[in-house]
Amino acid sequence: MSEGTMQRPAQREQLNQRAKRLSRVFLGAATVPVMLIAAGCSSDSGSDSASKNSGAETSTSASPSPTVQAAAYNKLPEACDVLSGDTLGDLVPKAGKSGKEGASNDTSTRASCSWSSLDNNGVDGSQFRWLNVSLLRFESDVTRGSGDKLAQEYYAKQVKDVQAVEGAKNVKSEPVTGTGDEATAVRYDLKKKEGAFKQQTIVARVENVVITLDYNGAGLAGEKTPSADTLTKLAKQATKEAVTAVTKANGTDGGSDDGTAGANPSKSASKSPSKKATAKS
Repeated sequence: MSEGTMQRPAQREQLNQRAKRLSRVFLGAATVPVMLIAAGCSSDSGSDSASKNSGAETSTSASPSPTVQAAAYNKLPEACDVLSGDTLGDLVPKAGKSGKEGASNDTSTRASCSWSSLDNNGVDGSQFRWLNVSLLRFESDVTRGSGDKLAQEYYAKQVKDVQAVEGAKNVKSEPVTGTGDEATAVRYDLKKKEGAFKQQTIVARVENVVITLDYNGAGLAGEKTPSADTLTKLAKQATKEAVTAVTKANGTDGGSDDGTAGANPSKSASKSPSKKATAKS
């Protein structure tokens, strides 16, 4: 056997081994795109699922807009017209019918009027009277609550402020029945350089409106001090008349039990700082 003949089987064997190695390389390379495609499909599927879940969560988290009960009364009467001529004649006999209207940038939510009377009896002295009626209306607001609730809060704070007036002596408080939804009368003595004053303050609430009536009197220059009981009785009558004026201004004759007659919905609440009742001279 020649040397050339002996080399042919060895060459064939080498060729076969090379072919096997190339075959394995080709097979390995072919599996890579398959794996990448599978991974891509898996990634897309997760993205779709997350997107669907996100949409579901957004839909679930949506909530309705908040609402609040509409205020019963949407306007105030003219403050200087809430009391009749006869009532003014009893409380401030020398004042006449014309009162002094208080300053307000919105008379539909805040209004006031005051009267003063001096009955001069010459050497026997004189009787002084001062009367003020303030009206404050609260509107409903989705962030702060209903007008009725806001009025209740202000009413309670106003009563406390009146009871804590600086310099007040012999402070007495009592509930007033038959006047709006709730009312409190506070009376006290207040000494000033002009004389001894008898102060009566009645705070009343009817639905979403709070009425504060201040009434004081004094005997000056030797005149006798007026009776606190008499002044309180007159102040109660006047407050009841002011409550009726509020209900009539909103289309009712005395206020319905549910407080909604003649009322239109309100949109925003009016915020007002409480004031302390003070005696005027």
